[in-house]
Amino acid sequence: MDSARVTPPRLRVGLVGAGRVGIPLARALQIAQHPIVSAHATSAASVARVHHWLPATDISSIEDVVASSDLVLISIPDDELATVISGIAKTVGFRSGQFVIHTSGRYGLGVFEPAMSQGAICMALHPAMTFTGSATDHDRLRACPFAVTTREEWRYAAEALVLEMGGTPVWLEDQHRIKYHAALAHASNHLNTLLAESIALLNAIGIDEPNVFLEPLVQAAIENALGLGVAGLTGPISRGDVETVRHHMDALVGTSMFETYQQLALATVESALSGHRISSQQAEDLRRVISR
Repeated sequence: MDSARVTPPRLRVGLVGAGRVGIPLARALQIAQHPIVSAHATSAASVARVHHWLPATDISSIEDVVASSDLVLISIPDDELATVISGIAKTVGFRSGQFVIHTSGRYGLGVFEPAMSQGAICMALHPAMTFTGSATDHDRLRACPFAVTTREEWRYAAEALVLEMGGTPVWLEDQHRIKYHAALAHASNHLNTLLAESIALLNAIGIDEPNVFLEPLVQAAIENALGLGVAGLTGPISRGDVETVRHHMDALVGTSMFETYQQLALATVESALSGHRISSQQAEDLRRVISR
């Protein structure tokens, strides 16, 4: 046999949860020649996503998806994950040697206990990316880091699947997943909240296109933070400008931004102090005007 023509076995994939994460991952597996044989979708929007992005895929019950698949990709809200996995184990059941993947950042292997007790090969693969449901979601997987948590004997297979989807596997110990997920949520989701509050305030004072001001500033700030850490911190707190911060606090009283600004300003004082950007006295003066 010509070994050059030997290809890895293709896995029949079943998708449980046709949301913003499940669809691009399923598309990536399909492009890697793993056929998507069925999908479970409950809402009209999810069914429409399957028909649009995976047009040859049957819409099936969870039981039929599991029964027809070599690899079950479960991409549903975190709070539903344990119930769904336990329910599958109690009804149709998982097969020995069947691959089962969840995409939760919060959970590791613990939620898989009912499946692993039935012999399933279980993997927690979380792409560190935000998805919007658009055509560009699949492209965002290219070189995207995936947090990989599984048993050591399944690690190679898990990392190979990530590579096939175009991602970059990064090993993450089970006990660290919740802190990992909190860090990512804090950086990405809370940034959205910050920007929304800033846009609202700029609109309120008559600036019709706040993005013109915020986009270059925020992009530069992110580059500084990622490239330089606390050394890239700018602004009044990093300069110890107590009176400027005092006036900020006065101006924000009664606005929706007040408490957010206050809490993040206090955290920024500690960051600036630990990075030797301000003195202990400046830090104390800043805390006093922020916490009043």
